[in-house]
Amino acid sequence: MRRVVLPVGLALGAGALGALTLTEAGIGLRVKAGPILSDLHDRFSGVTTPAAHQPPTAPSSPPSRVAVEGGQAVVRLTDAEQARIGVATARHKRMPHRIEVQAFGSVLDLARVTELTNSYASARAQLQTAEAKAEVSRAAYTRARSLGQYATQVQLETAEGTFRTDEAALAAAQSQVRTLAATAQQEWGTVIGRAIIERSPVITRLIERTDFLVQVTLPPGETLRAPPGTAHAEVPPQSERVALRYVSPATRTDQRIQGVSYFYTVAGNSGLLPGMSTLAFLTSERETTGIAVPESAVVHWQGGAWIYRSVGDDAFARHPLRADAPISADAYVVDDLGAEAEIVVTGPQAVLSEELKGQIQSSDADDD
Repeated sequence: MRRVVLPVGLALGAGALGALTLTEAGIGLRVKAGPILSDLHDRFSGVTTPAAHQPPTAPSSPPSRVAVEGGQAVVRLTDAEQARIGVATARHKRMPHRIEVQAFGSVLDLARVTELTNSYASARAQLQTAEAKAEVSRAAYTRARSLGQYATQVQLETAEGTFRTDEAALAAAQSQVRTLAATAQQEWGTVIGRAIIERSPVITRLIERTDFLVQVTLPPGETLRAPPGTAHAEVPPQSERVALRYVSPATRTDQRIQGVSYFYTVAGNSGLLPGMSTLAFLTSERETTGIAVPESAVVHWQGGAWIYRSVGDDAFARHPLRADAPISADAYVVDDLGAEAEIVVTGPQAVLSEELKGQIQSSDADDD
C-alpha cells in the first residue's frame, strides 16, 4: 500500500509546507488537498509574521484651536472648553468715565502727632492750674487791700507778690498753649491741627492706630480743581485696593516727588503700615470715553499688555492695550474697540496658553 509522506514541518509553520514531499501515488491526494493546504498556509502566515515587520501606525495629533484669520491669530474654544479652562466673557459698551489720576502715597509716622497731642493736653492742664492759683492769689490780694489800715505792710506785700507770681505763671501757661496750637496747625494744617487741639475722634483713632494717616502726592505739574474726595490705594504685594478718606490739603510736599499733596486716612487693618509707600488713585473731574476693561482681563506677554476680544462665535483674538490707557474705577478705558465689545474678563492667561500651544503645533507641522 502506498502512503503519503508528510514532513513534520506541517505542524510547525507554513514555511515547511513548501517542502512537502509526496510519493507518486500521493500526487492525486495533493490535488485534492490543495484548498485545505492553502487555507492552512494563510492561517500560519498571519500568525508567524513578526510584529516588528508591520508598518507603524502614525499617532493622531489633536486638532489645532488656533488659525490665522485676517492677519491675526484666532483661538477657537467651545463653550465646554471655555468652562473647563475657566474662561468667562462679558460685553461692555463705550461710555464716559471719570479719569483716575495716579499719585504716590506714603503712610506717615504719627509719633509727632501723638507728641503734640500730649503736649497740648499737658499745657492745657498747666494753664488750668495757673488760672486757679492766679484766681486765689488775686482774691487774697484784693482782701488785703480792702483791709486798709488793718492790714500790715508785710501782709499786703506778700499777697501782692504771690498774685504777681501767679499772674506771670498764668501768662506763661497761656503762651505755651497758644504756641502748641499754632505749631499743630503749622505742621499739620487747620483740620488736623484743630483736631489735635480739640482731641477729636479723628486724632483719637490715629493715636490708637485704628486709622493711619496717608500723604498722597500728585505727579509734578499735575493739578486738580477741587480736593478729590474719592481715592484708593493699592496694598502690596497683591495690589488690592483699599478706600482712602479725605482729610485736608497737606501742609508740605513729598520731597522725592515735589507735587501737590493731600492728607487721607486709611483703616488700620487695611494692610498698610507706617513707612510704607503705595500707589494711589484719585478721581478727577476730567472724563474720557471708551470701554472699561478690568484688570482681570489683562494678560502680560513679551513686554506688552494684551486683552482678548470676541471676533466671532467661540473665537477670540489678542488685542494690544496701550501703555498710556487712562484708568477709571480700577479699570482701563480703551477707545479702539468700537461701540461695543465682548472681552475675556476671566482666564485670559488660559486663552494665551491655548494660542501658544497652537503656534507650537503649527511650527512642528511645518518642520515635518
